[in-house]
Amino acid sequence: MSSNIDELVFLHQIAAPCHLAILAESIGLKTRIIKHVSELELDKNANNFYLISQKGAALDAKGIPLIVSRLVNHVPVALYQVERGSLDQESALLLGVRGLLYSDQRMDLMLTGLRKMVSDELWYDRPLISKIFRRLVQQLDTNTELPEETEAIVQRLTNRERTIIQLVSSGARNKEIAQRLCISEHTVKAHVSSIFRKTESRNRVELLRWAQTYQSHCELVS
Repeated sequence: MSSNIDELVFLHQIAAPCHLAILAESIGLKTRIIKHVSELELDKNANNFYLISQKGAALDAKGIPLIVSRLVNHVPVALYQVERGSLDQESALLLGVRGLLYSDQRMDLMLTGLRKMVSDELWYDRPLISKIFRRLVQQLDTNTELPEETEAIVQRLTNRERTIIQLVSSGARNKEIAQRLCISEHTVKAHVSSIFRKTESRNRVELLRWAQTYQSHCELVS
């Protein structure tokens, strides 16, 4: 499997084997397992992806491991071994967590989620992403004038790019966007890269936040 991720770093604070790391290695990803938060060091020169197990971690009131809030602004983070009903998914998404892998999920779904996240896609239920997007857009005051710099960004976006922002915000994956627009996945990736550059977003989480703030000002083409 091709990926721009150098290494998957697992914070696995329980005695049981880390099956997800074994699964990751089976698709050609380099992995490293850390047993204690104190051993966790961020390598700013490496392009690593961090997976934090909910089991065995100190949690906040939303069920999110406390360490996550220290990491998300610096490195990509996802959660695994999540117990259903024990975590506020919406809070995790808004915090910047890339996705959730549940302890009762089938192995093939875990593998799909892992592939998507290391390819810089969010891994949440689509209805959740759509719900958050709709609600936050509704809260915007559409009459508020845009800062000059932001208006310039909006003007630079092509109609196709605005459409893709809308589809990304609804939770669509690259393959689904390609099918919807009758273009190749490679072309979708090129458009997404251009959108990242124009909106100064480093990944889909930041693009989602940008869209939540400014999309009502874009005349999106469906």
